[in-house]
Amino acid sequence: MDLASDPDLLPVLIAGTVFLALLLGGIALSVSVSGRNRVVRSQLRAMERRWKGTERAEAPERIDSTPEESELGKQLGRLVPRRAILQDRLEQTGSSMSVLKYALLCLALVGFFTLIVMLVFKRSLVLGLPIGIFLGLGIPHWMLGVLGRRRVANFLQLFPEAIDLIVRGLKSGLPIQESIANVAREVPDPVGIEFRRIDDGVKVGRPLEEMLWATARRIDSPDFKFFVISLSVQRETGGNLAEALQNLSDILRRRRQMRLKVRALSSEARASAYIIGSLPFVMFMLLMLVNAGYVTQLFTDPRGMILVGIGLLSMLIGVVVMFKMVRFEI
Repeated sequence: MDLASDPDLLPVLIAGTVFLALLLGGIALSVSVSGRNRVVRSQLRAMERRWKGTERAEAPERIDSTPEESELGKQLGRLVPRRAILQDRLEQTGSSMSVLKYALLCLALVGFFTLIVMLVFKRSLVLGLPIGIFLGLGIPHWMLGVLGRRRVANFLQLFPEAIDLIVRGLKSGLPIQESIANVAREVPDPVGIEFRRIDDGVKVGRPLEEMLWATARRIDSPDFKFFVISLSVQRETGGNLAEALQNLSDILRRRRQMRLKVRALSSEARASAYIIGSLPFVMFMLLMLVNAGYVTQLFTDPRGMILVGIGLLSMLIGVVVMFKMVRFEI
């Protein structure tokens, strides 16, 4: 196919190249961000297997056992890649949505954004479909991460108070199961609902360690996994469980204080990142109000499309680097 004979093909190829560059850059950045915690997570998983005694083999069955899904829905759900990890992320947000419903939502968003690009921006399917796939899959994935991190943060905010309640129960002579039931009744959600799940599972005959590790998969926080490991070690070897949990509560409070101190000291750099990242978009909107024809050449001219792609990729890298500079692991 000759580019000279088909002038409409050049913008499509340029846009596709820019899209692939943005996609590869985002994947590389996400891998670099998640690589720091890989060793710690592998060690925690090894300890989980040690104290639980079984591999995580029940995840596919747990996903496929949703009662309201038909046999066709189960077959479609099995086509979703890495569905065990996806199910854990859905449960981390506190949502009851199944993997199948999430996949259908993503497909609907892909079709919606593809039609928007084709009908509103007058682009072909060759350009609209990659943009629709990127937005239709990226936006739900991003929302799951935001909602999951927010729920985990709310959980960890109340978690030291829950540990203190368990410690007071143990010092007064209550067993650990009854202390966990007190947390389920007294502490607000999301801590309360998670401990209610543990208490309900123990009441129907499931082992306490199994319910604790199931909650640890939903929460996916080292702090809660340390709590589970402490309970498992003390139940296996004996010792003063109340003192061990009291020390854990003190450590969690000191870590939270240090985290807040770091956040206060880095507020200026984060504000600079917000301002620098928003300035190009603010200027773009102002120029659109003043002279729209001057700005739209960035999207109609191939050279402008290349500049937009390079600018967006540079901004993405710069903002991520600035946020990584002011983020510390405590």
